[in-house]
Formats: sequence, C-alpha cells, structure tokens
Amino acid sequence: MELSRKKLREEVLERIKYVKTCVMARELCLLVRTNRAVLEPKDVKDICSYISNLCKEEGCADPSELCRKAAEAVGSKDEAKYLELCAQSCVKCGEAKRTAPKRETYVA
Repeated sequence: MELSRKKLREEVLERIKYVKTCVMARELCLLVRTNRAVLEPKDVKDICSYISNLCKEEGCADPSELCRKAAEAVGSKDEAKYLELCAQSCVKCGEAKRTAPKRETYVA
C-alpha cells in the first residue's frame, strides 16, 4: 500500500510541476498574443522573458530560446518577426515531450 501512495505522490508532484511550467507558459503566451494591442512593448518583453524561463525550467530549450528571441524582437519594433518567433515557439512547445503523467482515477 505504501508503494502505491509513493507512486501516486510522485505522479501528483510531476503533474504540479508540469502545470507550474508548461501549462502556465502556454496560457501566458496566449494572453500576450491575443491582447498585444493593449499591452506596452515592455509588458510583452517582460512576459515573454518570463515564459522563456518557465520553458527552460521544464527543460524545453527550443521554445525557451524562441521566446527569448521574441522578447528581443519586441524591442526592435519588428512585430512581424516577433509574431513569427511566437508562432514557432508555440509549435515547438506542442512538439515537446509531454511529461505529464496520464490521469488515472484514484479510488480510496
């Protein structure tokens, strides 16, 4: 019984880590992309940098690097480049390995 509890605990902690990094990064990215018209360039740059760090924390180097480059592109006033980098980052994020464990129903 104790092994089942330990395994379930590990799965829950891994799921929490996934939500704290990958899910939050995707949600923040979506918010920035859909509301960029009302955000200041500094806001976008700061949030993209934060998203880059979230991706890096999860070990997703490609999406992290693309978000970092998107943050830099915001400062250069090149919106087309910024949007392209954001789109590439989203695609890379979708291609990244899914570390979230399968959801299983726990019956006590």
